[in-house]
Parts: sequence; C-alpha cells; structure tokens
Amino acid sequence: MFQDILEQIKLHDIIVIHRHTKPDGDAIGSQIGFKHLLTENFPDKKVYIVGDSAGNFSFIAGCPMDEIDDSVYAEALAVVLDCGGKHLVSDTRFETAKTTVRFDHHLFVEKFCDYEAVDSSYESCCGLLTRFAMDCNLTVSQAAATALFTGMVTDSGRFRYDSTTANTFALASFLMERSVDTTELYRNLYAEDFESKKRKSQFILKIQFTEHKVAYIYTTAQEVGELPMDAFTISRAMVGTMADMKDVDIWVNFTESEGKVLCELRSSRYNINPVAVKYGGGGHAKASGATVDSKEVAMQMLADLDLMAKEGAEQ
Repeated sequence: MFQDILEQIKLHDIIVIHRHTKPDGDAIGSQIGFKHLLTENFPDKKVYIVGDSAGNFSFIAGCPMDEIDDSVYAEALAVVLDCGGKHLVSDTRFETAKTTVRFDHHLFVEKFCDYEAVDSSYESCCGLLTRFAMDCNLTVSQAAATALFTGMVTDSGRFRYDSTTANTFALASFLMERSVDTTELYRNLYAEDFESKKRKSQFILKIQFTEHKVAYIYTTAQEVGELPMDAFTISRAMVGTMADMKDVDIWVNFTESEGKVLCELRSSRYNINPVAVKYGGGGHAKASGATVDSKEVAMQMLADLDLMAKEGAEQ
C-alpha cells in the first residue's frame, strides 16, 4: 500500500498536509513529522501544513501552520493524516486537490481519498508513518523522529494502552536511534504548574458513578466559562483523571461547548467504539469520542455504557 503513495509523492511538486481538527499529539506529531520527512527526502518540493491551532503541542519544532491560497490545491497532492472520517478533517480544501492520500490508524469507517493506507493495528498514525519511512528507505532526521515519537507516546498512553505491541517498541527504537531527546520531550508533554494540579483535583471531586461503576464527569457551559481552559482542553485533558480506578472499566467525560456536549469515552476492558459511532463519533476500540446535541442525549449514551458494564460483569 505504501508504494502507490510514494509514487504520488514523487509525481507532485506541491504537497499540502492535513489532519483532524482540534488536534492531539498524534495528529500534530504525524503532520509535522511527515513534513520533515518530505522536505528532507524531496528538497525540491513545496510542502505545507494547514489546519487549526496546535494548542498544547505547539512546542513541537516546525509547528506553526501555513497560510496558503486556494489556488495552491489545483496541482497539489493533499495528504490527510490521523483522520477516520471526512467530516473531521481540519480545512476542507483538501477535497479540491488534484490528488488525495490518507494515512490513518482508526477503525475504518469510510474511504474518502484516492489512495489510502489505513491500518488499525498501529497504536498511532505516527507509528504507521514511521513504518512508511522505514519501508520506503527514507532518511529520518532528529526533527522528524522527535515529532513522530511524540505521537507514538501520546496515543499509546506512554506505551501503556493495549494497542501497544512489539511492533510499537520496534518502531520507537528506530526513532530513538535518531537522537530523540526524551528528557526534553517529556518535560514539554507532562510538566504541570501548581494551578493545573489544583484544577485536576477539582475535577476528581466531580467524578460520579452509574449503578454498574461507569465513572463520569459532567461539566456545564457555565462551569467551563469559570475556568481558565477551553471546553476542548477540559474534554480531552480531564478524561484521564478517571483512569486507573479500581473496579472501573469504563469512564466518560462530558463537557458542554457551543450548545453541544463533547463526549470522551474510555475503557480498559471493553470495546466502547460502537457506542461512540451510534452517537455520530468514532475512534478506537477503547478510546473514542463523539459530540451530541444535548445533556439528555449524553445521558442516553451514559445509559448505554452502563448497560455494557452490566453485561460485561454478568459474563
């Protein structure tokens, strides 16, 4: 599957790299890492990265997004990374490109690019891109390796999630051989000030439980407005406060935003992806997300997760 994509890269002089909106470490790491791969191995090509802000991952070298004119796409190859659905792509202009390519590791939902490399056995899109670089004998610099390693670390939960395999460690080893400075990387990823620690404690105190031990946090729009964080940051960052609790196999973070409710679903035991898909979302077997229209719908989702926990306990 890689050779066809490599040929398309060679055929196009202009390449625009996209990823999903509201990016996490894997989305930004894959986008920037792939840009480094292309500029280092094909120096005559014009390579751009586009999309919304990188947020907490703006520390990755080469991060600022490019501003490009619509006309650039006429002869361009658009590459979409780490995106399971067309509606999730940040900057819809990719559809106007001459040719489109996708690399993704989410559970397959739809084909929306001309050439696709989709493999959910990888813990991250960065892992998939690392394999692409290895199989295609591309040069991987320290900058590319660091960006790709960042995505592998974040999407594997520091190599703790069960998506982590022997292949994950082999790919990580390949990248670390390119002088990745993990001390500096982890300092940027995980260092927290005292105020952040206090905010996490506030969310821990908000944790509630369903009858069958599904943990959840619900944050209203008013509460979001009183915090020095946006709704997306609360949604993504605070779901982890419920991880690793004894007897809790499913947890979900609900956050009101712009008249809707952001839902982050996690499990250490069950495939919660079908529940996310039922409510218009998607993702991975044990880490998925969705956006629903109201608290009422969010509570319906919670009831579905509670039923899953009940049925799992009875088996």
